[in-house]
Amino acid sequence: MQKIDRRQFLGGALVATSALTLGFPRSSKAADSRIEVLVNEPIGTINPNIYGHFVEHLGAVVYDGIWVGENSRIPNIGGIRKELVDALKRIKAPLFRYPGGCFADSYDWRDGIGERSRRPKRTNFWYGVAGKDVALNSTSRIEPNHFGTNEFMRFCQLVGGKPYLAANLRGLPAQDFYEWIEYCNSPAGTTTLAEQRATGSMGSRDPFNVEFWGIGNESWGCGGELLPDEYAQEFRRFTAAYPPYDVPLKFIGAGASSDDLNWTRGFFSRMREKGEGLFGRRVYAWGIHHYAWNVSAGRTTDWNDGKGDALKFNTEQYFELLREADRLDAFLQQHWTIMGEYDRQHRTKIAVDEWGSWHRPGTELKPTHLLGQQNTMRDALVASLTLDIFNRNADKVVMGNVAQLVNCLHSLFLADGDKFILTPTFHVFEMFMAHSAAQSVRTVFSAPTVSYDRNGKPADFWGLQGSSSINGKQLTMTVTNPHQTDVRETEIAIRGARIVSAKARVLAEKDVHAYNSFENPKTVEPRDETVKINTETLVFRFAPASVTQLQITLA
Repeated sequence: MQKIDRRQFLGGALVATSALTLGFPRSSKAADSRIEVLVNEPIGTINPNIYGHFVEHLGAVVYDGIWVGENSRIPNIGGIRKELVDALKRIKAPLFRYPGGCFADSYDWRDGIGERSRRPKRTNFWYGVAGKDVALNSTSRIEPNHFGTNEFMRFCQLVGGKPYLAANLRGLPAQDFYEWIEYCNSPAGTTTLAEQRATGSMGSRDPFNVEFWGIGNESWGCGGELLPDEYAQEFRRFTAAYPPYDVPLKFIGAGASSDDLNWTRGFFSRMREKGEGLFGRRVYAWGIHHYAWNVSAGRTTDWNDGKGDALKFNTEQYFELLREADRLDAFLQQHWTIMGEYDRQHRTKIAVDEWGSWHRPGTELKPTHLLGQQNTMRDALVASLTLDIFNRNADKVVMGNVAQLVNCLHSLFLADGDKFILTPTFHVFEMFMAHSAAQSVRTVFSAPTVSYDRNGKPADFWGLQGSSSINGKQLTMTVTNPHQTDVRETEIAIRGARIVSAKARVLAEKDVHAYNSFENPKTVEPRDETVKINTETLVFRFAPASVTQLQITLA
């Protein structure tokens, strides 16, 4: 049973003078929670790229997810799934990381260019993750290279997002990285690689102007098993010289996993030996990866050991997944502090270029969908609390890439042949769109904590959390209520501004296990709620286990 401990909320008179009443049954008790938005205390501009995505040659992310082929009966644009393009346009997807992930450090970019029929077939990095029921010639095991650099760039162009390419640091020399940049960015007709770019399948005479480049991936693990000082040396070597085209290149370091502070300290200390000027100029951002899963026996090296089921979870597992995701906030502060010891002006920012829920196998659409999983309201709350963490750290975080886009881990979409659906996480991203490029402002939340049993011992979790941003006269607030059964009746104070009007959009279901399927694709969808302004107190009733977007027009 869940227990609620009342906590005294912040004092002070309300400046905002309106009341919001939603379509939930009114509680007999007064507001038990409080939110104060301090519009005159800016944090930083929210970089649109924190709402970025991740595309890896893993299972059915690319093949059957993005790429269906030019001759497919599935509606497509030059082989790219049209429904996916249309959905990504809805959320103005800003950025896509490609081709991995662990796959990146086994990938030769030259395999994916030229005439598609002549491209070589290679063993996919993820070959061994496929079970015995996955055919040996499946694209989940063998990479046909039908989708390569040109196809990926075409995908980005169709959607309107920027490409972020991850280089193979473990398996290829720095010269190959240099030449990939030349292939992508050299002006039309100027180099042999520019001419090669213009030929073959999806040839492009115009340069791709790729700005973001990752230097390896998880170099502490699958990307080479390097030590931090070894990786610092490789990073400097890969970025020491590059083609000087008109595109200002932004290099992103293969940073730490969750709370691995030693990796961050080791890299930054060795980079500092070559001068503090390398930060910002050579290291645009430091990548951090953080996955949330239910751990029964601690983290292990096995892909599935300790992870819980995507659909069958109890109250303890529900909150433990949220707790694991929420730890990212503290990790960002810890890494940022260490980075500042060597980069005192904080010219290098943070890119959380892999994040999301990770459940054990069993809910994937089919065996070839490696690391695929269903996506419930619980995953939607993980997404909302994570994006709010990014917003609250807008001065530190410049990029985020949810893992992954389709058919894998914390996906926004599930696809199989001509079937295609939006997951609850897609709706969260759509609700957060209004924050993009706005000014994040400090927001103080005070609410009763939620108590639950954790391995037979009492534990608690925060009662309300979120973020606020301002763009002109528009204030956007996103709030997560994690309580599974209780409405949080909340007084909201906007310090330093007066409210003119407000509207609400709510993503909530009675059952936190709810999800969308091909049979019932609209089980979980947000709804607009009427907002009435009628008294001198602004009160909002946050539904149980919900994500809420409030858009408030200020005078």
